[in-house]
Amino acid sequence: MISSPATTKGAWVLKLRQDLQMSQVEFAQLFGVHFMTASRWERGILEPTPYQMALMEQFRKKADSKQAEEMENVKKLLVGAGVVAALLWLLGQ
Repeated sequence: MISSPATTKGAWVLKLRQDLQMSQVEFAQLFGVHFMTASRWERGILEPTPYQMALMEQFRKKADSKQAEEMENVKKLLVGAGVVAALLWLLGQ
């Protein structure tokens, strides 16, 4: 199946919302729209405005930097505490 640009953008919006760990209602409130609008964005039925896309791109950058920071912390834990201690920590989560 070939993805249309709208579907691709919709998948991008959905991934962003999930990475931010937000519900559709919370995500919609962030952009000042109804939650059904956010749902339509995710399904590729509607597209966010250029202003909303610019905001989303900034949130994407922030989410990516947080993920990179978390990965670096895990790496430091593995190196500093040893694999056994890190596994115990991970299993305790």
